[in-house]
Amino acid sequence: MSRHLPVCILAVILAALGLSGCGGKKQAKVVTPPPPPMAEPAATTVPNPPTSPTPDSSSHGTARQQEKAVEAATAIPDGTKPLSVETGKASWYGAPYHNRRSSNGEIYDMNSLTAAHRTLPLGSTVRVTNLKTGHSTVVRITDRGPFIEGRIVDLSLAAAKQADVWQAGVAQVRLEVLRTPVPFDHGGRWAVQIGSFQGEDGANAIADRLSRRYKTARVLRFSSPVGDWWVRVRVLKDDRKRAEEVAHDTHTTEGKVFLVRLD
Repeated sequence: MSRHLPVCILAVILAALGLSGCGGKKQAKVVTPPPPPMAEPAATTVPNPPTSPTPDSSSHGTARQQEKAVEAATAIPDGTKPLSVETGKASWYGAPYHNRRSSNGEIYDMNSLTAAHRTLPLGSTVRVTNLKTGHSTVVRITDRGPFIEGRIVDLSLAAAKQADVWQAGVAQVRLEVLRTPVPFDHGGRWAVQIGSFQGEDGANAIADRLSRRYKTARVLRFSSPVGDWWVRVRVLKDDRKRAEEVAHDTHTTEGKVFLVRLD
C-alpha cells in the first residue's frame, strides 16, 4: 500500500490540474458585450463643451465667399464706357435701415459699398462721382430709393464716405451706369410708390381712393423704419406702361408720386 501511495497522490494532483485547465478554457468562451466604439463615450463620460467658431469656420468661409462675390460684381475693367449717365443729388442712409432687408433680399449693411436707385435693375453696378470734389465710389444697386424729389441715388455710409457725401448729407453727383444684369431700357416689373405720409390715416385715405379707381391693381400700405407711411400700387402684370399711367394720373396733397422698378 505504501509503495502505491505516491502514485495515487500523483494521479490525484494530475487530475486536479486537468480540471483547472478545462475550467479556464470554458471561462474564455463566455460571451461578453463588446466594448463601446471609440466614437461613443461611456455613460459616465462628461461630454466636451461645444467649441466656438474659429476664423476658419464654415460661417466665416461663407462670409468671405460673399465678399468675393461682391468684389467681383463691382470690379470694372479700366476704360469701361458707361451705358448711361445722369446727374442729380445724392444722399445716404444708415442706422435706421442697417441690418434690415433690402429690396434685393440681402440684409443691408451700411458699411458695404451699395446704393439705392428707383429704376435701375437690382444688381447693377454704377460709379457715383461728387462733382465738387471729384471723389467717386463704385457700388451695387441693392435697394430702392431715394423717395425724395430731386435725388437720384441713396448711398450706403461706406459709399458716402468715399464720395464725400457723408458729411455734407447731400451732394451734386454724376451717376454712370457701368453694368446691368438685364436690359435697363425695357422690360422689368414696375409699380408706383406714394409718400411719405406722417400718419396712417393719410396713407389709408389715398389707398382706399386708388383701390376704388384701379380695380385690377393691388394697393399696399406700409410703414418705414423711421415711422412714416407709404402706399404702393402694384398694377396688373407689373406692366411699366400701366404703372406710368397710374403715376401720371395720381395726385396727392401729401408726399410725392414715384415710378419704381421692382426687380
